[in-house]
Amino acid sequence: MVVIAILGLALASYLVYVHYSGTPPACTAGNACLKVQTSVYSKLAGVPVALIGLIGYVGIFLSLLVPDRDEVRLATLVMTVIGVGFSGYLTYRELFTLKTICEECATSAVLMALLFLAAGTRYVLGDPVVPAPPPASVTPPGGKGKGKRSAAEKIAS
Repeated sequence: MVVIAILGLALASYLVYVHYSGTPPACTAGNACLKVQTSVYSKLAGVPVALIGLIGYVGIFLSLLVPDRDEVRLATLVMTVIGVGFSGYLTYRELFTLKTICEECATSAVLMALLFLAAGTRYVLGDPVVPAPPPASVTPPGGKGKGKRSAAEKIAS
């Protein structure tokens, strides 16, 4: 998941750079990426969706660096659900409103879907199973009789 999040971070960083620098995006599909990235759907309340995506990938990446607990796994899952939903909406707009597809946007959507699947699996599986340590030998006070148990210990077991 960390590798996928880093790929998403790199891609989103590139798209933020393209947005703010005004350089045309690298696209093998002609002007499709430029059409998508300059459309009305490339911003949400004036904020570039590339920046929103970058913030999302940063949040997911940071959640993967935190010690593994139920709350952290749930937070990662929630962020990926939001990311997949947002990517789905943007892909819908690309296909049915703009009638084109941006390669970088599609790649980001696939990365987010992979993160969602992994986060869901990670959440459902829960804590990794840690083997119990082997039992220690019992030594009575004074250190004599190594391995012998007292009558109270025998009854307790």
